[in-house]
Amino acid sequence: MGAVAFHDALLHERDPGSGVLTDVATRLGSMDPARDLELAAKLGIRFVVPGDPEWPRQLEDLAAGGEVQGRGGPPLGLWAKGPLRLDRLLGSLAVVGSRSATTYGADVAASIGAGVARAGVPVVSGAAFGIDQAAHRGALAVDGATVAVLACGVDRAYPAAHRSLLDHLAGHGLVVSELPPGSAPTRLRFLARNRLIAALTRGTVVVEAAARSGALNTANWAGRLNRVVMGVPGPVTSAPSQGVHQLVRTGAATLVTSPEDVLELVGVSGVHLVEEPRGPERPRDRLSLRHQQVLDAVPVGQPVHADSISRTAGLSLSDTGNALVRLRALGLVDADGDGWRLAALAHR
Repeated sequence: MGAVAFHDALLHERDPGSGVLTDVATRLGSMDPARDLELAAKLGIRFVVPGDPEWPRQLEDLAAGGEVQGRGGPPLGLWAKGPLRLDRLLGSLAVVGSRSATTYGADVAASIGAGVARAGVPVVSGAAFGIDQAAHRGALAVDGATVAVLACGVDRAYPAAHRSLLDHLAGHGLVVSELPPGSAPTRLRFLARNRLIAALTRGTVVVEAAARSGALNTANWAGRLNRVVMGVPGPVTSAPSQGVHQLVRTGAATLVTSPEDVLELVGVSGVHLVEEPRGPERPRDRLSLRHQQVLDAVPVGQPVHADSISRTAGLSLSDTGNALVRLRALGLVDADGDGWRLAALAHR
């Protein structure tokens, strides 16, 4: 049961469920809200609640999102450290994935983080090893906005090896948690944190995720909340990409391969539709329409005379002849006593 749902049950004198009251009563003995707020103030941490100008209203969608493994509902408030305002996250993007990222996965996550951040979209992730770290650093590399949502207090560096990253985010971006300062991470808190990442953002990109990856939990929340879910494909033999491939195969995620794909799907203002990828330019790509008509009329097999090509192209014999001379100069057609035929270069 989420914090808001539990609070609502108490207000309306409803039974929150077997064992819940006993569990909460046990924990209440160790809680000291006044101490938490005092410590937060000393550390430059603010506590933002619904109704505050900075409150991210998109979290209210969690009220209708149900529960996953006993976790759900919007938080009662958020602890935040950093200059970036929470209400700026309405148009943000989550980039999540495996802690054991491959070089390929880390490169793609950094590229997407940089690309969307350059377009003015804040990048949200969990500051973990692997994909999370790469996404944050990609955004930072282009001086973009990036946010870490933690499963512990915002005053704690978890993982400890990312203290410098988290300190930088607290100084230039934002570090967020629904847990008060001093709280330690636990497995259930990671699952609860995932719903916040999904709810705060406009869409979630899963770069690498094994079949039982926690990143799939974030993608599941994003889908439940009607956010855009995207997946980056990997090698079909790669275990770290099996979960992503499953999302795409079942239609739970849309395949993306670039920041432009992502920006198009989340509907960022000013981003045009992505052009279809094209191969290298060929000699025939530079032809005028008339020359292209004549070239298309030259047969692949047996040579034919210019009058036959003229009839097929729908052009005068004079125009056809001039075009054939030009095409031969470009190496696209050959001529001999039997007529005209395509040259080898025209097939490329």
